Formats: sequence, structure tokens, C-alpha cells
Amino acid sequence: MNRISFRHAMLAGFALIVVLLGGVAVRSWFIVERLVQQSNANSELALQVTGSLQELAERTVDIERSARQYLVLDNPEFRQRFDTHLDQSLAVIDRLDTMPEQPLASLLGGWRMVAEALRGGLDQHIAQNEIAPLLARLSELNGLLKQAGQRWIDERNGRMLQQLEDNRLRLGTQILAALLGAFVVALVMAWWLVRPVQRLEQAITRLGGSRFDEAVRVGGPDDLRRLGRRLDWLRERLRELEADRERALRHVSHELKTPLTALKEGVALLGEEVPGPLVDSQREVVDILRHNVAALQRQIESLLSLNAAAFAARQLNPAAVPVDRLLAEAAQRRELHAQGRQVQVVVEAPSQSATLDAEKLGVVLDNLLSNAIDFSPPGGEVRLRAERLDHGWRFACLDQGPGVAEEDRQRIFDPFVQGRRAAPAPRQGSGVGLSIVRELVRAMGGRVELLVAERGAHFQVDIPDEL
Repeated sequence: MNRISFRHAMLAGFALIVVLLGGVAVRSWFIVERLVQQSNANSELALQVTGSLQELAERTVDIERSARQYLVLDNPEFRQRFDTHLDQSLAVIDRLDTMPEQPLASLLGGWRMVAEALRGGLDQHIAQNEIAPLLARLSELNGLLKQAGQRWIDERNGRMLQQLEDNRLRLGTQILAALLGAFVVALVMAWWLVRPVQRLEQAITRLGGSRFDEAVRVGGPDDLRRLGRRLDWLRERLRELEADRERALRHVSHELKTPLTALKEGVALLGEEVPGPLVDSQREVVDILRHNVAALQRQIESLLSLNAAAFAARQLNPAAVPVDRLLAEAAQRRELHAQGRQVQVVVEAPSQSATLDAEKLGVVLDNLLSNAIDFSPPGGEVRLRAERLDHGWRFACLDQGPGVAEEDRQRIFDPFVQGRRAAPAPRQGSGVGLSIVRELVRAMGGRVELLVAERGAHFQVDIPDEL
């Protein structure tokens, strides 16, 4: 079964939006074009009607003048002028009678009848007092024609304006419907495309946090589905590699602990002079062996602790916990340590609850607090703070010690790395505490960083509230 790819889906979505908006734009163009043509036709017709009526009024004056002159002077030339002006006027009447809708038909017919009566009267040489009413009737008909013509023009303009208003409302509705359709298409496409991208992002975040227990399932376009399957294959591969690493660490630790135990017991027997008395040089060698055996044992135990932290990081148990109580318990666990170093621990936390993995966060705070106490000078102060962020919590641990050297800042979170600046008092450590902190913080979806401080070290941990 062929599925739509991400590219095809985007092209289809954009094409559909273009069709919706472009269709409305083309229809708008046709409507405007038709209205412009109608407006031009109305304007041209109005000019023709107005011009014809004006010409008819002028010809009527000429008809009246030539008729009166003919009746008075009885000159055939004036009669010829009368006939010429009358024929021209009738031509104007015929032109007006061809207008669409024929709004002036009755008045034009009356004008013809009066004109024929006037022509017949001149043929019969009637008196001026008898022809005057006919001339007055022509003038009256001209006035009525002018009013009717103006009324007809106004009605056509009114209908065009009403049509324009109707088209405007209809076009506005279509534009609104097209915009709504485009928005719905964009919303559906965003929902269909963004959800698999979010799933991919979540899957990559889980892989980055060494959480390989949940399968990667991605829907949507075919190419994103294929990418999801490749990520799931990578998850399986990483889980196998992680299992192999843990198994190798367990085997190595076990294989090292067995001879180490025998070596430790042998050195202890030598130190107790069970095989026989030791001279000073031999006792010195035994002390060196005892010191290195203890150091090797601490390295193995640290390696096991780091492995245990990596395993525990994949199992989160978020629950609602008071933040102030969480920090107070961390400070209480290090109370004897702080008293021994003559260091005061100050806790600053709001009385609010957070949805966190309290056990893992407790380990993080315990390691940060232990390092801060070790590196603080006698009489110094360590601050353990918590503050609410928009989408989570920020924890900070600040001390007044020598801080971290600039060349150690980039690798201070690497396993078995200890800074170049020594603590005020001798301390037993293998350099995995901050590695465990980073491992657990990443598992909780947060981040830990070492900030620049004027004095001492300033570690900051950001963890989201909803795991």
C-alpha cells in the first residue's frame, strides 16, 4: 500500500490552500471585471440618453422658430428648414426608442404624434394661435422626457449599486469561507505532520537519556514512519549495547574483586607479620601495597556505583513531593559531614510541591552537597537553593571553595575526572560523583551545568516538573 510522504503531504496541503484562496481571488477578479463593464456601459448609455435629449431640446427650439417664421412669411425656405429640423428630431426620437427596456416609449410616441400634427397644421396653413399649443406640447414633452430619462438613469445606477452591494456581501462570505477552509486545511496538515515530528523528538530525547524500554512508534507520512522504524532499530541496538556494557562491567568487576580480595588478605597477613617479622623496608613496601589495593577497591566500587546509577536512570518513579522538605532532608543527611568540616549549610526553598523522582533527585543533591562541603574552607557556607520556573524547577548548589579551574570545566562531569584544584582537607574520592549526577539528571529530562562564579563553584540543575 502506497502511503503519502511528508513532501507530498506538504505539496498537497499547499496546493489545496492555493486552490481555495486562488479560486476566490479569480472569482473576485471576474466580478470586478463584470461590474466595471456594466459601469462603463451604464455611463456610455447615460451619456447617449442625455446627449440625445439635449439635442432633441435644441431641435425643438429650431422647429418652433422655423414654424413661426413660415407661418408669418410663408417662405418655402423656412418650411424646408422646419422639415429638416423635424426629420432630425424624429431621428433622435427613433434613436431613443431603441434603448434597452424602452423606458421612454409612451412619451416618444406622444412626441411623434404632436410632431405629425404640427407638420399637418403647417401643410394646412393654420393660424399661429392654433399651432402654439402644439409647440407648447412639444416643449412639455421634452421636459417630461428629460425627467423620465434622468429617472431611468438613476434607476439603472441604483440597480448597479445594489448588485455591487450583493456581490460584495457574497464575495465577503466566499472569502471568509475560503480563509476558514484554508485554516482548517492548515490545521489538519499541522496535526497530521507535527504529531509524528513530536513523537520523533520524544523518542530521540528518550534515547539521549538512555531510556530504551519504550518502543518508537511514529505515524503520519510514509517517510516519517520509515524514520520511526529506523529509530526503533537504533533503540534496540543501543539497548543491546547497553546490556553488553553492563554485563561486561559486572564480569570485569567480579573478576577483579576475586583476586583483589585475595590480594587484600595477603597484604593484611603480611602487615600483621603472620609469615614472619618484617624489616623496615619490607614494611614500607607492604604499606604501599595496602594503599594501592585500597585505591583499586575504591575504583572498582565507583565503577559499580556508576553502572548502578546508569541502570537506575532508566526507571523513573515521579511523585508529588514538597520541595523544601526534599532539600532539608538532603542537608540533614550531610549534617555530620558539614559539622566535621565546620561548614554551614543554608537551605532556600519555597513551600511548594513538585512532581519529581525524589529518590534520584536526592542522590543528585547529596553528591553536589558532598563535593561543596569537601571543597569549602572551615567556617564557610554552602547554599542549597530551589526556585520555580515556567515548566519545571531549578536547583543550585553554591560553595565558597577554590572553584573549578577553567581547563577542567569542559570535562568535570566525565567519569573519574578530578579537578586540578585540591580541597582544603584530604578527601577520598574517585571522580564519579558528578558523572552520576549528570546521568540521573539526564534521565529525568533535565540538565546540569557549571556556571561561572566569582567565588567557589556554582552547580545548577534544571528539571521539568512533569516527567
